[in-house]
Amino acid sequence: MAMVLRCGRQPLGYQRPNRDRDEIDEVLAAALRRARGRGAYLWLGLAIVLVLWLASGFYVVQPSENGLVRTFGRHTATTSPGISYRLPYPIQQVDVVDVQNIRRTEIGFRSTSVTTEAGRRVLEEALMLTKDENIVEVGLLVQYRVKDPAAYVFNIQDPDGVLATTAEVALRSAVGQMPIDDVITERRADVQENTRSLMVQMLDSYNSGILVTDVRLQVADAPDQVRDAFHEVVRAREDRERVINEAQAYREDILPRARGEARQTIEAAAAFREERVRLARGDSARFLSILQEYRLAPAVTRERMHLEALERVLANVDKIVIDGSAGSGVLPLLQLPVGGVVSPQQSAAPQQSPGSQAPAPTAAPAPSPTPRPAPTAAAKPGGR
Repeated sequence: MAMVLRCGRQPLGYQRPNRDRDEIDEVLAAALRRARGRGAYLWLGLAIVLVLWLASGFYVVQPSENGLVRTFGRHTATTSPGISYRLPYPIQQVDVVDVQNIRRTEIGFRSTSVTTEAGRRVLEEALMLTKDENIVEVGLLVQYRVKDPAAYVFNIQDPDGVLATTAEVALRSAVGQMPIDDVITERRADVQENTRSLMVQMLDSYNSGILVTDVRLQVADAPDQVRDAFHEVVRAREDRERVINEAQAYREDILPRARGEARQTIEAAAAFREERVRLARGDSARFLSILQEYRLAPAVTRERMHLEALERVLANVDKIVIDGSAGSGVLPLLQLPVGGVVSPQQSAAPQQSPGSQAPAPTAAPAPSPTPRPAPTAAAKPGGR
């Protein structure tokens, strides 16, 4: 009879029964079944991630913006406002740039808010040297917008910083070409225009894609240490200009009037001269005609001239006619009123002298002389 020793180990030549192998197969089958269930969830998760990744390619560009599409870092397209699609990151990326918003940069000062231009001074930027080697404090406001978004993003690094540096360089160049008086008082507009022109030239040379819309000089004054003295000089210069302008205005007012009065006097003198010349010529012609008649009939001409002279003289004087037919050779004493005018009652009343009873002669107004016709030329001797 064979004897079997049990010492915790299987005896030599021992083999597992078939049921152990079946258990192993069952365990493996269960593991495979569980793995197949987990794999379905994994694939579902991967599909969701893929859909979300693809959906991330949609983007929206606002009406005032442009989209710059980069494929592996290189600019490949520019999109207009609206909903667009690009391949998801990291294949493609989009840079959205506002091309209508007006931006601003400040030189020499910093505004405390966008709505106000007052703010703190930046003396490192504001103090500049003029042509006559004086120091002036200048503040400049530059407004700009993006005209080429691709150039703005890809051609220069830090475009806003480049614009600020360009504005400061252009402003210093414009101020350095003028004396301090022109910068502060008379030629501020020229400083603005020269600064803007130089900025446009420099930015275009960089191909920056920036359009400068406005350049305004906010501050242009002497430094604090000499400001009062400089303002006194400016006020004195303004007073001098005011006095000069007033003198010029007075000159412009008085000279035309003097010229007009002189012209009027000259014209009046010329008219008087012409009048006197015409009168003299008329008198001369009349005298020559009388002389011709006098040579033809001296006596008749003298009588006519005498009568015409009496007619002119007696036409404007009062006349008293005394009738001497009363037979008295003594002139009566007439009581004449003031002015020598005798009324009809006085002329009709008889006047008596103290030693005579004879009635005084009456004074009657003389009839006005009738105009005489001009005498005809006397007949010449010989029957003519």
